[in-house]
Amino acid sequence: MKYTNVSNFDKNAALLTDFYEITMAAGYYFSQFHKDWKTEGIFELFVRKLPKNRSYLVTAGLQQAVEYISNFTFNKDQIDYLKSLDVFRKVRQDFYDYLLELEFTGDLWAVPEGTVLFPNEPILRIEAPIIEAQLLETYLLSTINFQTLIATKASKIHNIADNKPIIEFGSRRAHGPQAALLAARASFIGGCAGTSNTLAGMQFGIPVYGTMAHSFIMSFESEIIAFKEFQRLFPDGYLLVDTFDTLNAIKIIIEEGILPKGVRLDSGDLLYLSKKVREMLDAAEDTRYRNTKIMASGDLNESIIKELLKDKAPIDSFAVGTELSTSRDSPVLNGVYKMVAIQVQRKDKSDPKQ
Repeated sequence: MKYTNVSNFDKNAALLTDFYEITMAAGYYFSQFHKDWKTEGIFELFVRKLPKNRSYLVTAGLQQAVEYISNFTFNKDQIDYLKSLDVFRKVRQDFYDYLLELEFTGDLWAVPEGTVLFPNEPILRIEAPIIEAQLLETYLLSTINFQTLIATKASKIHNIADNKPIIEFGSRRAHGPQAALLAARASFIGGCAGTSNTLAGMQFGIPVYGTMAHSFIMSFESEIIAFKEFQRLFPDGYLLVDTFDTLNAIKIIIEEGILPKGVRLDSGDLLYLSKKVREMLDAAEDTRYRNTKIMASGDLNESIIKELLKDKAPIDSFAVGTELSTSRDSPVLNGVYKMVAIQVQRKDKSDPKQ
């Protein structure tokens, strides 16, 4: 997986934080204790309790965490905004000057993305001056919690699918465009073969997949014309065959000699239809249809996939959308970012006190 260009990093991301992180930063800055002592906070990010229906975690989100930390700065517009807030009316200018010069000077330790962890095992550890460590909390939790949640869901689906490819199809149901992008990334880390999210393909090097929508079929005079037009341009594409009558669509594909790489079933009784479609393709006089793959989609989850495979459905790949990109059955991961130790040292002495 390739890394994104950090030049695209949101220049206002330092304020993508809970407000109390900034008020605490001011509190640290002006306190006499922290003036007398050089204070380093040691924080660990971990999950106390697994979500419902999960027996492990697959960690994800470290790339975004590293990008955030590496590019953490405040700019003048952000400082002007903070100064405009009534709660900061008594804060002296030297605190704002401090923020304008602030960069991360601490250390980060983390497990590689894709690592399987269990409750109370640290995903990452920050050792840094207390203000720096504190200000990172919200963003780190946001990106690690979400991506680990989705990567874990993807892993569960992947394991149940018995090595059949799982494609992440959930961008339109994700909780916003950024969530869609990161869900695609996390799904790939969790074991998916690829995604329908084209931006994720460009930014992260994830294989992209797509077929066609019912609207494409309906825009033509007939279904067969739609198939021929698409096949002419994309000979290795998949044809959506359930717009009108799934089995009739397969029949005319064979009769017209259209040879798609695969067909997609998006509705109906997937067990019955997949068996009938496979039977029709294999029985065609042209034996090349035996190589035509069957993809299934349409509100799939691990339980449905498990039952389909248990009943010997001849489905070669599964496209999973809503259930995956929202982790619908367990949509929250309560990771925490806790100070586990503090190291203080008098600014005029060298012996640390822990």
